[in-house]
Amino acid sequence: MLAIFKREIQSFFTSPIGYLIIGLFLILNGLFLWVFKGEFNIFEYGFADLSKFFLLAPWVFLFLIPAITMKSFSEEKKLGTLELLFIKPLSTWETVLGKFTGTLVLALIAIIPTFLYVYCISELGTETGNLDLGLVIGSYFGLLLLIASYTSVGLFASTLTENQIVAFIISIALCFALYYGFNSIATLFSNGNIAIFIQSLGMKAHFNSIARGVIDTKDVIYFGSITAFFLFLTVVQLKTMNA
Repeated sequence: MLAIFKREIQSFFTSPIGYLIIGLFLILNGLFLWVFKGEFNIFEYGFADLSKFFLLAPWVFLFLIPAITMKSFSEEKKLGTLELLFIKPLSTWETVLGKFTGTLVLALIAIIPTFLYVYCISELGTETGNLDLGLVIGSYFGLLLLIASYTSVGLFASTLTENQIVAFIISIALCFALYYGFNSIATLFSNGNIAIFIQSLGMKAHFNSIARGVIDTKDVIYFGSITAFFLFLTVVQLKTMNA
C-alpha cells in the first residue's frame, strides 16, 4: 500500500498536474471570495466568517477531485499496466487504498494554504480575533470527509472506462447527484417531512450539519459509509476485470 501511495504522490508532483490542481483550487477560491462580486464575495457578505468559503469549496472540489482521480485506473487500463498491479504482492484493497490516500493527501495539501483565510477573516472582524474557531475546525473536518467521499467516487468511476474524459464526466455526475441531487428531488414533494428525509440522503445536508460546528456521529458515519461503499465497488470492479 505504501509503495502505491508513494507512486501516486510522485506521479502528481513529477508532472504539472499536482501543481495545476493545487494552483487552480487556490486561484478559483481566491477570485470568488476576494475579487469577483457576487454571493461568495466576503467583502460584500459583510460578516467576518468563512461560511462563504465552505459554501464554495464543495463545488470547486466537485470538479477538481474527478480531475485528479480520472487517471487512477483509466490510465493503467489504457497503458496496459493494470495487469502489473495485479501480479504485485499486494491485495486489491491495498492497491485501492494506496491510490485513495495519495489523492486525499494531494487535496489536503491544496487546503493547507486556505488556513491563511482564517487569519485574514480574524483580522477583518470588528474585534480582532473574534472568530468562532470551533465552527471553523468543524467545517474543515466536514470538508475533509466530503473530499474523501468524492475521492472514492472518482476512483470507482476510473475503473469503468479507459477513457479519462469519460471517467471525469461519470465522476462529476455521481458526485453532483450525491451532493446536490437529493436536494433537487426534495423540491418535487410538498410534504415537508418527506422533503427533509430525501434531503438527508444527500451529502450537502450532512456537510452543512458538520459545518455548523457540531460534529454529529451520524454525519461522520454517513460520509464514512459513502466512502467505504465506493471503495468496495472499486475493489469489486477491479476483481471482476481481473477474473
